Amino acid sequence: MSSVVAARRDAKKLVRSPSGLRMVPEHRAFGSPFGLEEPPWVPDKECPRCMQCDTKFDFLTRKHHCRRCGKCFCDRCCSQKVPLRRMCFVDPVRQCAECALVSHREAEFYDKQLKVLLSGATFLVTLGNAGKPETMVCRLSGNQRCLILDGDGHHEIEVASISTVQVVTEGFAPGAGGARVAGMCLQYSVPGAEGTAQLRLTAAEDVNASRRQAAAWLAAMHKAAKLLLESRDQ
Repeated sequence: MSSVVAARRDAKKLVRSPSGLRMVPEHRAFGSPFGLEEPPWVPDKECPRCMQCDTKFDFLTRKHHCRRCGKCFCDRCCSQKVPLRRMCFVDPVRQCAECALVSHREAEFYDKQLKVLLSGATFLVTLGNAGKPETMVCRLSGNQRCLILDGDGHHEIEVASISTVQVVTEGFAPGAGGARVAGMCLQYSVPGAEGTAQLRLTAAEDVNASRRQAAAWLAAMHKAAKLLLESRDQ
Protein backbone atom coordinates (compact mmCIF):
# COMPACT_ATOMS: atom_id res chain seq x y z
CA MET A 1 0.00 0.00 0.00
CA SER A 2 1.41 3.40 -0.93
CA SER A 3 2.07 5.96 1.78
CA VAL A 4 -0.47 8.29 0.17
CA VAL A 5 -3.25 5.69 0.32
CA ALA A 6 -2.28 4.73 3.87
CA ALA A 7 -2.39 8.36 4.97
CA ARG A 8 -5.80 8.78 3.34
CA ARG A 9 -7.13 5.77 5.21
CA ASP A 10 -5.80 6.97 8.56
CA ALA A 11 -6.85 10.65 8.18
CA LYS A 12 -9.26 11.90 10.82
CA LYS A 13 -11.29 15.02 11.46
CA LEU A 14 -12.90 16.64 14.49
CA VAL A 15 -16.67 17.04 14.25
CA ARG A 16 -19.25 18.42 16.65
CA SER A 17 -22.60 16.71 17.13
CA PRO A 18 -25.42 17.39 19.64
CA SER A 19 -23.79 14.72 21.81
CA GLY A 20 -20.27 16.20 21.86
CA LEU A 21 -16.97 16.33 19.98
CA ARG A 22 -15.97 13.28 17.96
CA MET A 23 -12.71 12.37 16.23
CA VAL A 24 -13.88 10.43 13.20
CA PRO A 25 -12.24 9.11 10.01
CA GLU A 26 -11.98 11.66 7.20
CA HIS A 27 -13.62 9.08 4.96
CA ARG A 28 -16.45 7.07 6.46
CA ALA A 29 -15.51 3.95 4.49
CA PHE A 30 -12.28 3.75 6.49
CA GLY A 31 -13.93 3.75 9.93
CA SER A 32 -13.33 0.99 12.46
CA PRO A 33 -15.58 -2.06 11.96
CA PHE A 34 -16.12 -2.07 15.73
CA GLY A 35 -17.62 1.41 15.71
CA LEU A 36 -21.21 2.40 16.44
CA GLU A 37 -23.24 5.17 14.86
CA GLU A 38 -24.77 7.86 17.05
CA PRO A 39 -28.40 7.00 17.80
CA PRO A 40 -31.23 9.42 16.97
CA TRP A 41 -32.49 11.19 20.09
CA VAL A 42 -36.05 10.58 21.21
CA PRO A 43 -37.77 13.93 20.49
CA ASP A 44 -38.43 16.04 23.60
CA LYS A 45 -42.13 16.28 22.82
CA GLU A 46 -42.40 12.48 22.89
CA CYS A 47 -40.95 12.03 26.37
CA PRO A 48 -42.83 13.99 29.06
CA ARG A 49 -41.48 11.54 31.68
CA CYS A 50 -38.19 9.84 32.45
CA MET A 51 -38.00 6.60 30.45
CA GLN A 52 -36.47 4.82 33.46
CA CYS A 53 -38.19 5.99 36.66
CA ASP A 54 -41.24 7.71 35.12
CA THR A 55 -40.56 11.01 36.89
CA LYS A 56 -42.41 13.87 35.20
CA PHE A 57 -40.23 16.54 33.65
CA ASP A 58 -40.82 20.13 34.71
CA PHE A 59 -38.93 23.35 35.33
CA LEU A 60 -36.89 21.75 38.14
CA THR A 61 -36.55 18.24 36.70
CA ARG A 62 -34.66 18.54 33.44
CA LYS A 63 -34.48 15.89 30.75
CA HIS A 64 -31.22 14.43 29.47
CA HIS A 65 -30.53 12.17 26.51
CA CYS A 66 -28.26 9.16 26.82
CA ARG A 67 -25.58 9.48 24.14
CA ARG A 68 -25.48 5.72 23.58
CA CYS A 69 -29.17 4.76 23.29
CA GLY A 70 -30.76 8.17 22.60
CA LYS A 71 -33.50 7.72 25.19
CA CYS A 72 -34.65 10.48 27.56
CA PHE A 73 -33.99 10.40 31.31
CA CYS A 74 -33.94 12.57 34.40
CA ASP A 75 -30.60 13.58 35.88
CA ARG A 76 -30.73 10.86 38.54
CA CYS A 77 -31.11 8.12 35.92
CA CYS A 78 -28.60 9.60 33.47
CA SER A 79 -25.88 11.25 35.52
CA GLN A 80 -22.78 9.22 34.61
CA LYS A 81 -20.26 10.53 32.10
CA VAL A 82 -18.38 7.58 30.64
CA PRO A 83 -15.94 7.22 27.70
CA LEU A 84 -17.70 5.96 24.57
CA ARG A 85 -14.87 5.05 22.23
CA ARG A 86 -17.00 3.04 19.85
CA MET A 87 -18.62 6.32 18.79
CA CYS A 88 -15.26 8.15 18.75
CA PHE A 89 -16.17 10.74 21.40
CA VAL A 90 -13.20 12.80 22.53
CA ASP A 91 -14.47 13.22 26.09
CA PRO A 92 -16.66 11.08 28.39
CA VAL A 93 -20.34 11.58 27.59
CA ARG A 94 -23.60 11.33 29.52
CA GLN A 95 -25.11 7.85 29.59
CA CYS A 96 -27.93 6.08 31.36
CA ALA A 97 -27.03 3.49 33.98
CA GLU A 98 -27.57 0.52 31.67
CA CYS A 99 -25.53 1.96 28.81
CA ALA A 100 -22.79 3.17 31.17
CA LEU A 101 -22.35 -0.40 32.42
CA VAL A 102 -21.90 -1.67 28.86
CA SER A 103 -19.43 1.10 28.02
CA HIS A 104 -17.40 0.33 31.15
CA ARG A 105 -17.16 -3.30 30.06
CA GLU A 106 -16.08 -2.30 26.56
CA ALA A 107 -13.33 -0.11 28.01
CA GLU A 108 -11.38 -3.29 28.84
CA PHE A 109 -11.31 -4.15 25.14
CA TYR A 110 -9.90 -0.74 24.17
CA ASP A 111 -7.53 -0.49 27.14
CA LYS A 112 -6.15 -4.03 27.06
CA GLN A 113 -7.35 -6.42 24.38
CA LEU A 114 -7.04 -4.04 21.44
CA LYS A 115 -3.36 -3.55 22.32
CA VAL A 116 -2.89 -7.33 22.29
CA LEU A 117 -4.47 -7.57 18.82
CA LEU A 118 -2.30 -4.76 17.48
CA SER A 119 0.87 -6.38 18.88
CA GLY A 120 0.11 -9.70 17.19
CA ALA A 121 1.07 -13.30 17.95
CA THR A 122 2.63 -16.27 16.18
CA PHE A 123 0.43 -19.10 14.89
CA LEU A 124 0.42 -22.08 12.61
CA VAL A 125 -1.85 -20.73 9.88
CA THR A 126 -3.92 -22.74 7.42
CA LEU A 127 -5.62 -20.77 4.65
CA GLY A 128 -8.52 -22.51 2.96
CA ASN A 129 -7.74 -26.12 1.99
CA ALA A 130 -3.98 -25.71 2.11
CA GLY A 131 -2.48 -28.95 3.35
CA LYS A 132 0.48 -27.79 5.40
CA PRO A 133 0.15 -24.92 7.90
CA GLU A 134 2.61 -22.04 7.75
CA THR A 135 4.14 -20.22 10.70
CA MET A 136 2.94 -16.62 10.54
CA VAL A 137 2.48 -13.58 12.74
CA CYS A 138 -1.14 -12.44 12.87
CA ARG A 139 -2.01 -8.93 13.99
CA LEU A 140 -4.71 -6.31 13.65
CA SER A 141 -3.88 -3.32 11.45
CA GLY A 142 -3.53 0.10 13.03
CA ASN A 143 -6.87 1.29 11.62
CA GLN A 144 -8.52 -1.90 12.96
CA ARG A 145 -9.85 -2.82 9.52
CA CYS A 146 -7.64 -5.78 8.56
CA LEU A 147 -6.08 -8.91 9.96
CA ILE A 148 -2.52 -8.98 8.64
CA LEU A 149 -0.70 -12.30 8.24
CA ASP A 150 3.05 -12.21 7.70
CA GLY A 151 5.35 -15.16 7.14
CA ASP A 152 6.91 -16.41 3.93
CA GLY A 153 3.88 -14.77 2.33
CA HIS A 154 1.67 -11.80 3.16
CA HIS A 155 -2.12 -11.82 3.44
CA GLU A 156 -4.71 -9.27 4.53
CA ILE A 157 -8.28 -10.12 5.53
CA GLU A 158 -10.88 -7.39 5.98
CA VAL A 159 -12.29 -7.65 9.51
CA ALA A 160 -15.71 -6.57 8.20
CA SER A 161 -15.73 -9.61 5.90
CA ILE A 162 -15.53 -12.10 8.79
CA SER A 163 -18.84 -13.92 9.19
CA THR A 164 -18.14 -16.52 11.90
CA VAL A 165 -15.51 -17.05 14.58
CA GLN A 166 -15.13 -20.36 16.39
CA VAL A 167 -12.72 -20.92 19.26
CA VAL A 168 -10.97 -24.30 19.29
CA THR A 169 -10.22 -25.75 22.73
CA GLU A 170 -8.36 -28.81 23.93
CA GLY A 171 -8.20 -30.80 27.13
CA PHE A 172 -11.92 -30.84 27.96
CA ALA A 173 -15.20 -30.14 26.25
CA PRO A 174 -15.69 -26.48 25.23
CA GLY A 175 -17.08 -24.48 28.15
CA ALA A 176 -15.93 -26.97 30.75
CA GLY A 177 -13.47 -26.04 33.47
CA GLY A 178 -9.83 -26.61 32.55
CA ALA A 179 -10.33 -26.33 28.78
CA ARG A 180 -7.43 -24.59 27.06
CA VAL A 181 -7.75 -22.37 24.01
CA ALA A 182 -5.77 -24.01 21.22
CA GLY A 183 -6.80 -22.06 18.16
CA MET A 184 -9.53 -20.38 16.16
CA CYS A 185 -11.40 -20.88 12.89
CA LEU A 186 -12.65 -17.85 10.98
CA GLN A 187 -14.89 -17.80 7.94
CA TYR A 188 -14.86 -14.72 5.74
CA SER A 189 -16.03 -13.55 2.35
CA VAL A 190 -13.64 -12.81 -0.49
CA PRO A 191 -14.51 -10.00 -2.93
CA GLY A 192 -15.57 -11.41 -6.27
CA ALA A 193 -15.79 -15.00 -5.01
CA GLU A 194 -18.82 -17.08 -4.12
CA GLY A 195 -19.25 -18.61 -0.68
CA THR A 196 -16.78 -18.14 2.15
CA ALA A 197 -13.11 -18.86 2.73
CA GLN A 198 -11.64 -20.26 5.93
CA LEU A 199 -8.69 -19.29 8.07
CA ARG A 200 -7.46 -21.56 10.84
CA LEU A 201 -5.07 -20.33 13.53
CA THR A 202 -3.35 -22.86 15.81
CA ALA A 203 -1.15 -21.88 18.74
CA ALA A 204 2.34 -23.39 18.43
CA GLU A 205 3.44 -25.88 21.07
CA ASP A 206 7.15 -25.13 21.28
CA VAL A 207 7.62 -21.95 23.35
CA ASN A 208 5.56 -21.26 26.50
CA ALA A 209 5.83 -17.47 26.23
CA SER A 210 4.75 -17.59 22.60
CA ARG A 211 1.84 -19.87 23.52
CA ARG A 212 0.65 -17.51 26.26
CA GLN A 213 0.81 -14.58 23.84
CA ALA A 214 -1.17 -16.57 21.28
CA ALA A 215 -3.81 -17.51 23.87
CA ALA A 216 -4.18 -13.85 24.89
CA TRP A 217 -4.51 -12.85 21.23
CA LEU A 218 -7.21 -15.46 20.61
CA ALA A 219 -9.18 -14.31 23.67
CA ALA A 220 -8.95 -10.70 22.47
CA MET A 221 -10.06 -11.69 18.97
CA HIS A 222 -13.06 -13.53 20.41
CA LYS A 223 -14.11 -10.34 22.20
CA ALA A 224 -13.54 -8.33 19.01
CA ALA A 225 -15.84 -10.71 17.12
CA LYS A 226 -18.63 -10.01 19.60
CA LEU A 227 -18.24 -6.26 19.13
CA LEU A 228 -18.22 -6.74 15.36
CA LEU A 229 -21.52 -8.62 15.53
CA GLU A 230 -23.05 -5.88 17.71
CA SER A 231 -21.99 -3.23 15.20
CA ARG A 232 -23.70 -5.11 12.38
CA ASP A 233 -26.91 -5.56 14.40
CA GLN A 234 -27.16 -1.85 15.25
